[in-house]
Order: sequence, then structure tokens, then C-alpha cells
Amino acid sequence: MDATLPRPAGLPADAVLLGFVRALRAAGVDASTERGYAFLRAVAALRPEMRSDVYWAGRATLCGGHDDLERYDRVFAAYFGPSGAPARQPAHTAPPPRLRLVAREAAAAPRARGTSEPSGPPTAALASSAEVLRHRDVTELDAAERAQLRRLLSVFTLEGQTRRSARRRAARRGQVDPRRTVRELLRRGGEPALLRRHARVVRPRRVVLLVDVSGSMGPYADALLRFAHAAVRAGRTEVFTVGTRLTRVTRELSHRDPDLAMAAVAAAVPDWRGGTRLGELLREFLGRWGQRGMARGAIVVLLSDGWERGDPELLGQQMRRLHALAHQVVWANPRKARPGYAPLAAGMAAALPSVDAFVEGHSLAALERLASVVRGARVARGADGA
Repeated sequence: MDATLPRPAGLPADAVLLGFVRALRAAGVDASTERGYAFLRAVAALRPEMRSDVYWAGRATLCGGHDDLERYDRVFAAYFGPSGAPARQPAHTAPPPRLRLVAREAAAAPRARGTSEPSGPPTAALASSAEVLRHRDVTELDAAERAQLRRLLSVFTLEGQTRRSARRRAARRGQVDPRRTVRELLRRGGEPALLRRHARVVRPRRVVLLVDVSGSMGPYADALLRFAHAAVRAGRTEVFTVGTRLTRVTRELSHRDPDLAMAAVAAAVPDWRGGTRLGELLREFLGRWGQRGMARGAIVVLLSDGWERGDPELLGQQMRRLHALAHQVVWANPRKARPGYAPLAAGMAAALPSVDAFVEGHSLAALERLASVVRGARVARGADGA
């Protein structure tokens, strides 16, 4: 009989598996609620304690197309931990057949209590700790937990909510395309032909991230920049750091390897752990990039605690300018999660009237909610995105 590894008290197996579903959504997989329930039913019908069974149950129920498979494999490896294969094996490779052979052997021969399962059940400590980790403040993590957080952030994706562009493409349904229809009639010599149709091209809005790297945001800077790195890799995203200077770091974050990207950002940003001049730097951003089109119709996200060493009135003025240009302004504040928090800091209070969504940014779960807001989830004005 297969051995089942213990779970932390108060954390049922379904909570671990649903945490995996949420991680898939954050990575861009369309794992709907219906698919999540189908996943739970499939796992219950198989062997929830076996890694390979959970892998194939999720692959069959949670992936909606070929494009989801690579993301699924990467999230599975990051969430449930390595499978015991050599380190050089890519994360997107499916669990090797060896895992299924081990499962059969385990079913045939009972294991002694205390022996470990080579393939590691997904309800083991690593998977359970990943679910617990989602809600913990980044500043409370030890070195091992930070490494696990980085693995989970590496599979994130961030795309703005979609919009219909002025361009059109051929489609089976939509408005009649008179030019293509007439050309088809002429090609057939005037004989009857099917009407040609076209539809508007749908594309995601540009996302602009302004990441505060001042001293007060130091404990969160690494996690937020890794979140930005995943966003740059996913699509149309621009990233700037703000502190005492404004630095565009989109090119540095375009490295495929997260650690190389962080090293490049560290070399490019001259004002780590300095002061904060949000009003002046926001005015510089709007003057050099935003007014010319980068912020126009975009989703602009400020990741900052709102501590302002400059003039709060200037910050308020620039936030109003930004709000008039952007499609949506989102502010993610890691301090918002603290008990009794109120936006009483002068900078935060001046900026808040021009913010469409005010969310937390202290944990992995908070960043997942931020990603859902950017993708178009509705939140109350000035409320958390939970």
C-alpha cells in the first residue's frame, strides 16, 4: 500500500491542489473554476499521494491547449519541487516514465514506515509549504523560502486586459468585408460567392511598472523586480525603477535567466536604498515617455509604500496627469497588509484619489491578485483586489 506523507496541520489536500490551480492562473493558464473542480475529482479518483498521478490528472483537466503545456510543466516543477531527476533536466520536461514505474513498484510492495517516496507525493511538505508561502510576507521568509518564492515568481505572467485595435483580420464571423467580397466575386467572374468577413484584432494593453527601490522598500525590491522580470518576458511591459532617480530597466529585465536579469538591473540602477522623490520622478516619466504615448491607454502600476520625501502636492498633480493619460492606474503597497494600516502618509494620501485600484503587494498571493487586476478583474475603487 502506498505511503502517504503527512501534511501540515490545518491544511487539507484540496487546499494544496487549489493553490496549484491559482499558481497556474498566475502563470497565464486558463484554469477555470470548472477545470479546477474536474482536477480535484480526477485526483481523488486516482492516488492523491502520488506525484505522477497528480501530474497527469492536472495535465488532462487544467490545460486548454498546446500552449498551456509548457507553462503547466514549469509551474508544476516550481510548486511541487524537483522530481528527483538530474538538475540539468529542464523544468518544462514532463515527469519521466521512471516515475510511473516507481509508482507500480510501490503499489506491489509495502514500504516500511519512515521511508521516503522517491517521486514525492504532492501533498508533501514542499507542496504544502508552497501554499503556506503564498500568504506570508516577503520580509518574514528565510533563505530557503526566498529561493522557493523565486521559483514560483519565475513562472508568473502578466498581460494587460485586452482591447480591440483599429486593425482587422479575416474571420469566419464578423462584419462583411466589402473589398475582399468584391475581389472574390471578380475572381469568379461575377458568379455567386461566399461573403468574406473580418473582425477587429484583439491585443493586450501595454503595462508599465514603476518599482520603488528606495530604502523603505528594500526588503521587497528583489521580489517585486522578479515579478517585473516575469512580466517583461510575457508581453508588452515596460519597467522603471524609482527612488532618487528614474531608470528604465526593461532591457536589463529581458534576460531569460532571472538571476542574470537581477544582476543587470543591479548594475544599471544607481540609487538602491536611497530616498524617494515620487512626484519629481513621475513628472520626469510623463515628460520623457508617458506623454509621448507609453502611458496613453496603458495600465500603469506603481509598486511603492508611498513614502514621499518631496512635495506631496506635486505628487498629487502628477498622479492626476497620469490618470488622465492611462487606461487604469493601480497602486500596490506592501504596507497595506499590516494590521491597522491607513494611507496617512502624505504622499500616499495625495496620490490615492487618482488611483483606480489600491491593492497589497507583500506576498505571492498579493502579487497574484495584482496580476488578476491588471488582466481586468474588477475591484472596488480604493479597495484591495482580494
